[in-house]
Amino acid sequence: MIKAGIVGATGYAGQQLLWILDNHDKVDIKFISSNSFSGNCIGDIYRNYKKYFEKKLISMEDVAENLADIDVLFLALPHGMSEKLAKEALEKNVKVIDLGADFRLDSSELYEKWYNVKHEFPEINKSAVYGLPELYRNEIGKAYIIASPGCYPTSAILGAAPLLKGTIIEPGKIIVDSKSGVSGAGRNAKTELLYSEVNENFKAYNILKHRHTPEIKQEMDKLGNSDINLVFTPHLLPLNRGILSTIYMDVKKELRHRISETGLYDLYKDFYKDDYFIRITDELPEIKNIKNSNICEIGIRYDAESGNIVVVSVIDNLIKGAGGQAVQSMNVMFGLKESEGLEFLSMYI
Repeated sequence: MIKAGIVGATGYAGQQLLWILDNHDKVDIKFISSNSFSGNCIGDIYRNYKKYFEKKLISMEDVAENLADIDVLFLALPHGMSEKLAKEALEKNVKVIDLGADFRLDSSELYEKWYNVKHEFPEINKSAVYGLPELYRNEIGKAYIIASPGCYPTSAILGAAPLLKGTIIEPGKIIVDSKSGVSGAGRNAKTELLYSEVNENFKAYNILKHRHTPEIKQEMDKLGNSDINLVFTPHLLPLNRGILSTIYMDVKKELRHRISETGLYDLYKDFYKDDYFIRITDELPEIKNIKNSNICEIGIRYDAESGNIVVVSVIDNLIKGAGGQAVQSMNVMFGLKESEGLEFLSMYI
C-alpha cells in the first residue's frame, strides 16, 4: 500500500483528489490537511463524505510531524505555498506531487514574473518533472517531485502535441481558445462567480495575461523545438466542470495538398497508441463525453485549401486537469498500472 498525505484537501481539486485516492485499492490515506478548516472532519465540509470517510483535517503546521508516516505528499495549494512543505518532505525521502503552480515553469525568473512570488529554493524547481504522463512517462517514473500541469495547459498541450512533434505545421502562431467550468476558479467566494453572474452568461477573461500562458508556451516550444507565438484566450462557461479547447494551426504551404484529414487522424492515433486516457474521436469532442473521468478526448478537422487545422480537446478540469492526473503520475512513480484507481468512465448525465 502507498501511504499518502493530502495538503489542501478542502479545495475543489483537493477534494476531487481525496475522492479518487479513497477509492484507490493501493492507497492508504494517512492524513488530510487544510489551512482553513483544521480540526474539522472532512464530512462537515463536504457532506458527501459523512459516514464513509470521516478523518479530521490537521493543520498545516502538523503536516511536518506526520511526514514520516507517508510515502507521497500531495499538495493542492494556491501558488507560493508549496515550496516549504515540498522541501521538508523531500528531506525525509517523501515523494511530492504538487497540483499547484509552484514548479511548473522551468525558469524561476519566469515564475516570479507571472506569479509575483520568488523561489526560495530554486534547486527544487530545477529537479521537478512536469507531470504529463503521456509526454514524460519515463521521467516521472524516476522523479521525486512532480509539477502536475494546469487544467488549461493539459487540454491544450495534449491536443497539439502530435502536430508539434512532427514537421507538418508552420512554426509561427498557434491560437488556443479555451472554455472552462467555474470550478477551475476555486472555491473561494468571488462576485464574478456568483450564480447570478455566471448563469446564462459566457465571457472571456484575463486575455493575454492568464498565468497558464507561459506554461502552455513552454511545453509547446519544447515539442516543436521552436519559439511559438501563442495566443491563449480563456473563457468561463456556466458549468461546474469541464474544459473544451479549440486549437488553431496552419499546415506548411508545400504540404497542404499532400495531407488529408484521415492522415492526421492516423498521426494522432499512432502518437497516442499506448495512452489509455487519450480517446481520438471522429466526432467532435464534447464535455459530456469526459465529465467525471480522467479521459482527454480529441477530434481534428482539416481544410486542404486554406491549410487550417482545428483540433478540439476536452477534459474534466478537476480530474484529468488536476486530481486524476496527479494520481496517474503517482501510479507511474510507484510502478503501478497507470490506470489504477482511474478506470471510471464519464457519467453522461
